[in-house]
Amino acid sequence: MFRSISPALFSLFALPALADVPQVVTDIAPLQSMVAQVMDGVGMPELIIRPGVTPHSYALRPSDARRLQNADAVFWVGDELTPWFRDALESLAADARRVEMLENSATQILSFREEVVFAQGEDPVTNAVPSDDHSAHSHDPHAWLDPVNGRAWLNVIAEELSALDPDNAATYRANAAEGRALLSEVETGITAQLAPLRDRPYVVFHDGYQYFESRFDIAASGAISLGNGAAPSPARVTKIRAEVAKAGIVCVLSEPQFSDKLITTVFESTAVKRAEVDAMGAALPRGKTLYPTLLQQMADSLSGCLQQ
Repeated sequence: MFRSISPALFSLFALPALADVPQVVTDIAPLQSMVAQVMDGVGMPELIIRPGVTPHSYALRPSDARRLQNADAVFWVGDELTPWFRDALESLAADARRVEMLENSATQILSFREEVVFAQGEDPVTNAVPSDDHSAHSHDPHAWLDPVNGRAWLNVIAEELSALDPDNAATYRANAAEGRALLSEVETGITAQLAPLRDRPYVVFHDGYQYFESRFDIAASGAISLGNGAAPSPARVTKIRAEVAKAGIVCVLSEPQFSDKLITTVFESTAVKRAEVDAMGAALPRGKTLYPTLLQQMADSLSGCLQQ
């Protein structure tokens, strides 16, 4: 019987078993996109926070809990964005490789802003300093909106996955290099696109764009609500109305995750233009193209709103 089995078939039995692809989970779509870029051709990371939902107060579903329980690695932005996520990781993904991007020293971070009207001309960029004090949320968490951070995070992701899955390390690193090159092109294009509009004053509904503003030198004049998504007080609304009149605001940016009723209240009877921007990429297809496309779409929306 054994004589009838071909040598080719025996060679199949002799092949080593293929290594399992790591099960990778991410918190938000932009970070999932970066991980998808690094894992291209190897696997696809899972996403926890559904499109169109604010990450600041998300409630885990049973399917989310199963993803975390099965994870070999979890990449997440940090406590300041998702204050509920650390407890979920510690209870559901205790054995997984857990990578908090805001705590990585490669990340350039900005301080959390509480002002209604922003001070101009300051340079608040620093490097992340890992800390065990997770109660003091002093950092603006929207760090992915700076493509410099995006490039740094691609490196971090590639090295973390290479340590977890050495068989695919060369692929991870090559994919990260490809992603960095693309982000450099996007950054150059956006810089040229927005440069002529830097003197046009605008405000944002949610203070979630400081990294984008800082990188492209196109600062907002103020924000209706804080960067943590908290509802604004009546006094804050009154101050932003005064700023609209004083500074000659020409544009206000809204988001699909938040109701625009307050924007209507603040800007009724004015000529201020509106544009919707989405820092989470809710309407974009999942995958490696989401993150660079998100940055470009934000630039396009802001540019269209600021044009006379």
